[in-house]
Amino acid sequence: MQEENDIAKFDNIEYLKTGTNDQQVVYNILKKNQIFTILKDFTPILAGTFPININIPGSDLDIICEFHNNEKFKEIILKYFSQMSQFTLLSYEVRNYDVLQANFILEGFEIEIFGQNRPVKEQNAYRHMIVEYLILQRKGKAFRQKILNLKLEGLKTEPAFAETLLLSGDPYQAILNL
Repeated sequence: MQEENDIAKFDNIEYLKTGTNDQQVVYNILKKNQIFTILKDFTPILAGTFPININIPGSDLDIICEFHNNEKFKEIILKYFSQMSQFTLLSYEVRNYDVLQANFILEGFEIEIFGQNRPVKEQNAYRHMIVEYLILQRKGKAFRQKILNLKLEGLKTEPAFAETLLLSGDPYQAILNL
């Protein structure tokens, strides 16, 4: 039950307000720029490394969203973010789900808004984050530091977890299998 309460905190970004220094910086940037207010109709969730405190210099902010109307989502993205530095917008398909992905720089952070026509809590980015969060909670500080060290050496998050946990095969699928 406690783990469910811990996981529920990721539903909105308020937990960042009292988190690490990096999390507080991220919270202030997202609030000041009203990112989650702009995206409110698309159930935005901050996923990735910042929520679970395994970010390193250069880590991006991954905001995952759910859309039911690709064109409406695209319209909002273009209206509010297309003027941002290094803005790009991609449209593609992953495992029969439509994806719209916007990337840009905001106050020194790379932002990725990833929209998919499926609920955010069913998206792999969210599922990876939750599994990784639970592992970090159970394994403690030394394990977290191993992950951070591997990331600083250039590994992406899921491969770092897979290596540390001695998982074989595709690290992204191996994490989901946990």
